[in-house]
Amino acid sequence: MISLFEALSRPLLRRIDAEDAHGLAILGLRFAPILPAARDDARLTVRAFGLDFPNPIGMAAGFDKHGEVPDALLRLGFGFVEVGTVTPLPQPGNPRPRLFRLPQDEGVINRLGFNSEGAEAVLRRLAARAGRGGIVGVNVGANKDSADRIDDYVRQIDMFAPVASYFTCNISSPNTPGLRDLQQGSVFDELTARVVEARARVSVKAGATPVLIKIAPDLTLSQLDEVVAIARRRKVDGIIIGNTTILRPDWLKDREIAREAGGLSGRPLFALATRMLAETYVRVEGAFPLIGAGGIDSGATALAKIRAGALLVQVYSSLVFRGLALVGEIKTALVEALRTGGHTSIAEMVGIDAARMTAEPWPE
Repeated sequence: MISLFEALSRPLLRRIDAEDAHGLAILGLRFAPILPAARDDARLTVRAFGLDFPNPIGMAAGFDKHGEVPDALLRLGFGFVEVGTVTPLPQPGNPRPRLFRLPQDEGVINRLGFNSEGAEAVLRRLAARAGRGGIVGVNVGANKDSADRIDDYVRQIDMFAPVASYFTCNISSPNTPGLRDLQQGSVFDELTARVVEARARVSVKAGATPVLIKIAPDLTLSQLDEVVAIARRRKVDGIIIGNTTILRPDWLKDREIAREAGGLSGRPLFALATRMLAETYVRVEGAFPLIGAGGIDSGATALAKIRAGALLVQVYSSLVFRGLALVGEIKTALVEALRTGGHTSIAEMVGIDAARMTAEPWPE
């Protein structure tokens, strides 16, 4: 049923404003009858952050910002879903238009600016689904006008601990002024110290809840050195690489749309984000798992992320152009890679190309 719905609706959705189309997609998932996807091949099972994932393919934050359809996405075959970014207080985000497709490049530019219904609204929805199972992470951010942005992350860890499988601290969106400064030096050290302290505190009432950090692909390698060193010292549970980029490659075809301000995602992000993933992997040295995001639009690109160092991967922008069938295509490709490579698990393929990739010329 969902395949038929998507086949009929995608041509229409591409003809209307990107944000309106996204809203209709959420509406469709809320009400369409979705049968559970077929059981995953056992070889796709991944254990990370103390959690057991039925497969390594996740829906990235940004799609289900308000926690409206995590169960529908899980039924469609995602191994996990990350809702958000959620802010403590409701905020409208930036003025519209703020979401743009680059059809020729299969990319997306957004400057949404953490539009959020607020933590209390999302908490009510996630509490209502408690007991249904499935891995649902909560991506948390700071309000634009917050006097203490680090406290925004800490407060939401306290709030969501009973209903979140894990947390992601989004400190890398380019659309909230000054937010990326949280990735720098002593500020990043304070942030990680306080969120890890919150992790320990909430474990008393909610059990272990992993805390991950989502970083930008635009960091310099010296900045990445510092981020990884602090993350390892503070014992965060993992890193997601990476968020959208503010860069605009010269080879983009949709030049006019590319002038729009905001973060670029989708296919144009793949090479940069994957290189940063490999650079992160060699620096982490197995201290914690990594999630690879940015430009995954096929089984081959998902596999490349894994071989660059990701134990789990996330998709979002590519679904605009490839549709939900992409999830099944990636699974099929990963199972075939396991078979042909003689591997028994995804973990055996993680990072096998990372060192080689870090020696290659920087992607343009």
